[in-house]
Amino acid sequence: MSLSEEQRMMRESCRAFVDDVVTPFIRGDWKREWDMNPGSRLPDSILEGADKIGIRTLAVPEEFGGVELDKESEVQTFALIAEEIARGDSGLADKLVQNWKVSVLLRTFAPRHLQEKWFKRLVEDPQFLLAHCLTEPRGASDRWLPYNVPEAAMQTRAVKDGNEWVINGRKQFISNGYDAGLYVVYANTNPKVGMLQGTSSFLVPRDTPGLTVARCNETMGCRFMNNGELVFEDMRVPEDHLLVEGEALAQAGVYFRPGKIIQAAKNLGVGVACFERTAEYVQNYVQGGRILIKHQAVALRIGDMATRIAAVRALLEQASRAVDDKAADADVLCNMAKVYASEEIMKVAQHALELHGGNGVMLDFGIEKLFRDAAIFLHMDATVDISKMKIVKWLFPETAGKYAGPE
Repeated sequence: MSLSEEQRMMRESCRAFVDDVVTPFIRGDWKREWDMNPGSRLPDSILEGADKIGIRTLAVPEEFGGVELDKESEVQTFALIAEEIARGDSGLADKLVQNWKVSVLLRTFAPRHLQEKWFKRLVEDPQFLLAHCLTEPRGASDRWLPYNVPEAAMQTRAVKDGNEWVINGRKQFISNGYDAGLYVVYANTNPKVGMLQGTSSFLVPRDTPGLTVARCNETMGCRFMNNGELVFEDMRVPEDHLLVEGEALAQAGVYFRPGKIIQAAKNLGVGVACFERTAEYVQNYVQGGRILIKHQAVALRIGDMATRIAAVRALLEQASRAVDDKAADADVLCNMAKVYASEEIMKVAQHALELHGGNGVMLDFGIEKLFRDAAIFLHMDATVDISKMKIVKWLFPETAGKYAGPE
């Protein structure tokens, strides 16, 4: 990938931040991710450090104090930075990229006065986080096959009452859901039509009466991003907090396409960390009278790790360019990059775990954490199988099955 001067400088700043701040914290206080008080896991200094190098408010318009990227390569830059941060910690990367993606939604759909209010809050407070609330207990990736009938619609409902919307429902598995200050919430506003025609999106501040943050979901990996579950009980929001009515899912491609790219990039960052740590280990650890890399079985695995990483990077670069160029095949390439990265980096992480031998499964050694983080990506931003079904439906729209509901 040919980088601009701005991209090179941002990558170098991120790499230094990871090497000097993030990695020493992760390795020096490895028990911290298991703190059952979610608010205590990540010290404030980490997000403050991200703020200092300008990566916390990517995609916020410059007029509001954010870091506005070149629109012709914005998604490629998102991928570049997400990879570098995830090389240090994938949970931290996920914490930050929600801000980027939701900022794209806000600058695209939010009324001017709400942009002024919330971008100001985001820029001024290094701990302020954004969240995107789509997944529900009774439906997630499967809704995107699509099975576009009323009975497959969102369970969360929004009803107009005068100059307000009243929202009832529940969301789960929400990235940043536990501690975000502002949410974009999707709800069914027309139960007589399909999901793609009857879903609307709303801007919901955390302190809105009727909104309850029910719990923090204790995940096996990416634990420095606090995944949450939300409940809405007769929650009222002003009518101007409606972002998109009826076609919110169709319009949300500005969030979903970069999201798939960033997901693959974060996964790639975990793979790079696996490779770097393992390459150092096998060139210094002695087993059977020689350093590990001199054993043929070890050398084969190292070569396999490097090849998988290179292949993921190549597809990711192709897909991110397609999104920036608004290419016709951008959607299918996004899904390919996401699903391919999740499967290949899982294999890279397995090699890393096994090449470290007994040390690989020790909590204080740090390799098992990378393995856990890699495993999470198989289920983030759509499951592997659903993603493959979407790829087939794009490739063969006339003959692919519906995969949901009656044929």
